[in-house]
Amino acid sequence: MKNDYTLILADTRGHGKSDKPHDVEAYDMKLKSDDVVAILDDLGIDKAHYIGYSLGGTTRYGVAKHAPERFNSIIIGRMHPHGSAGTNASVDERIEGLKKGMESVVASMEAASGRQLLPERRAAMLDNDPKALIASSIELRDFEGIEDILPSMTMPCLLFVGEEDFLYEGVTRCVMGMPIATMVSFPGLDHGQAFQRSGLTLPHISSFLRNVESSVPR
Repeated sequence: MKNDYTLILADTRGHGKSDKPHDVEAYDMKLKSDDVVAILDDLGIDKAHYIGYSLGGTTRYGVAKHAPERFNSIIIGRMHPHGSAGTNASVDERIEGLKKGMESVVASMEAASGRQLLPERRAAMLDNDPKALIASSIELRDFEGIEDILPSMTMPCLLFVGEEDFLYEGVTRCVMGMPIATMVSFPGLDHGQAFQRSGLTLPHISSFLRNVESSVPR
């Protein structure tokens, strides 16, 4: 995609090279949405396409609520804006894993996939602060939902999800409430696989973006 677009790759707060506060309140949806707008302002960008996956997808619903005028389109992977009811067990499991430290988290990821992470990915994971990720996870666990935003998401939207992902039904229900939304699902893929199989997802994303841009008056 870098040959066709200027890519802005941002670590959401609590992750990567961004600030890592330990207070749950620091991960409020509005604050994370403000972070995105601040990046665009700093770069002098008026409008952009916006892609997010999983936790990043949650923030995409936030920007659709708080700053819709800044985005030409929104692309969301395996996430819906409904409350976290029904997913608390998986988030609590994640929190318990984080309490053991990043080495343990990485070991669990590698055991689940049956292979070692790529060196750069492994180093990035180990560089995270587990206390910050716990705070971020608690905010996600207690998220009450903003599904009321769906009818007002009038920008073109693309949602994609693996059909074995436990959020698949929620994403399907979400699309039905959106005015201009396209959904792509991948049979047999779960949460991690739909993210890793870029050869499957990127053609759909590229096609969607071309269609959006062809409809924009010049």
